[in-house]
Amino acid sequence: MQDRTRAVDDRSLWLLLAGWAAFALASIWLRPLWPVDETRYAGVAWEMWLRGDFLVPYLNGEPYSHKPPLLFWLIQLGWAAFGVNDWWPRLVAPLCALVAVPLLLKMEKLLGVRSGYSPWILFGTLLFAAMVTLTMMDLLLMLCVMAGMVGILLLIKKERSAGLIWLGAGIGLGVLAKGPVILLHVLPAALVAPWWAPALEGRQGRSYSLYYLDLLLGVLLGAAIALAWALPAASAGGAAYREAIFWGQTAGRVAESFAHRAPWWYYLPLLPLILFPWFVVPRFWAGLQNIRQEKSSRFLAAWLVLTLVVFSLVSGKQARYLVPALPGFALLAGMALSKGRARWWDPLPPALGLLAGAVLLACLRTWPEALGLPAWASEIPFWPVPALALAAAALLYFARGEPAAQLRAFAFATLFGMAVVGAGVVPALVPYADPAPVARYLAGLQAQRILLAHLGKYHAQYNFAGRLAVPIATLDPAELAAWVAAHPQGRVMTVERGRAPEGGPTAPEFQAPFRGAWLQLWRGEALLVARAQLR
Repeated sequence: MQDRTRAVDDRSLWLLLAGWAAFALASIWLRPLWPVDETRYAGVAWEMWLRGDFLVPYLNGEPYSHKPPLLFWLIQLGWAAFGVNDWWPRLVAPLCALVAVPLLLKMEKLLGVRSGYSPWILFGTLLFAAMVTLTMMDLLLMLCVMAGMVGILLLIKKERSAGLIWLGAGIGLGVLAKGPVILLHVLPAALVAPWWAPALEGRQGRSYSLYYLDLLLGVLLGAAIALAWALPAASAGGAAYREAIFWGQTAGRVAESFAHRAPWWYYLPLLPLILFPWFVVPRFWAGLQNIRQEKSSRFLAAWLVLTLVVFSLVSGKQARYLVPALPGFALLAGMALSKGRARWWDPLPPALGLLAGAVLLACLRTWPEALGLPAWASEIPFWPVPALALAAAALLYFARGEPAAQLRAFAFATLFGMAVVGAGVVPALVPYADPAPVARYLAGLQAQRILLAHLGKYHAQYNFAGRLAVPIATLDPAELAAWVAAHPQGRVMTVERGRAPEGGPTAPEFQAPFRGAWLQLWRGEALLVARAQLR
């Protein structure tokens, strides 16, 4: 018999998922792949496709060691079925989000949780909602972490064979998704099993020593899966690539990050926003008090707290690094919210959050220069402001009922808020962040066999959008004159942070606004003259 506290019937959950599916499909038309991460990953997949090399990822003609190949393989799989297109890479993340639902329900079963709240909470959490349509590795890594945690729970329940398979597959695929960082998500909670599973010792002769042996075997199985790719890739990619994938992207990132460096407390002030709206719902905090003694809550607390501690100690930090821990939060919040009754004031903080979003949008579009924002902010239409304000009022109305009704209202409010931002705010940004106009121009030049170069670091943001078949040379300022002399018909791209130059003999051949700057394409001699005039 279905538990009387179960949050939703299947039709309601299907309606939520259908709403997210519609939003994911609409995003393909509402925005391009965003530079620089999404365009970079699509560029890697495109170059793998061009080269027919699915072992060593390449980016702009060089081995790409920063990320393993699982995401790129999934993109290749879709292209093999449907041909090279723009829409398949955009569907990988939404499909990962969908796969999270049965995994969450399996984890609920293993933990003895019967509320069915966790899928609603996951899709209603702001950080997860922001990642659903992004072509990145985070949701893929999240699935691998979930698989690893399923394996841990199965080992605790003495289902050894299944536990080893789940744990090994989760770790192995996690390494192929984003590297050994998977271990920082899975192992801390697994290692403190005596705290959250104290009954394990001595039960039917099964001791912690055997559990830790199984944990080691699971890690070794995962390592074998990852090495099945890494060893031949290291051999094929050369010494620099080998050193990068075995050292530079693991211990090097943890000890001294070369990007996204932040203080240890970076995540703490972001938690209310990352976990909005649940973090600000009073019933969530009241429910936590009621589940403190439950064994399942101990496992989830170990997962979440240790993940936060570990990633606070790692030098490189971004909010999305916590995405793989969100299923643990969804399960814990589901347990907490299933305890107790709904109160009339529970919707007030989330509603105030929606109102704050409306006020923020109004300020962005009204005073962009005073806030130091680029020109696109003034082009945000007005309608998202009242839309979010009306959503706040609707939330106060629809979240008045019993706990399941509150849950549905919060989750749908998050979906509505993301849809408002996607349809109302994002299109104003697109003309300033779309690589397609520049990419089409570059593709035309390559069709004429004109060589291209980029002055300064190039993130390959135009390679996939323009289906470029030849890498773009990257030049230091000291290399510019020699390259121009060697390629007198070539073109050089620069990024100008000031105002666009006026026309004339030393003006760029082509320019377009791009991410708060101007992308300019020059004939080599004209660029040399222009740079000499600035000295």
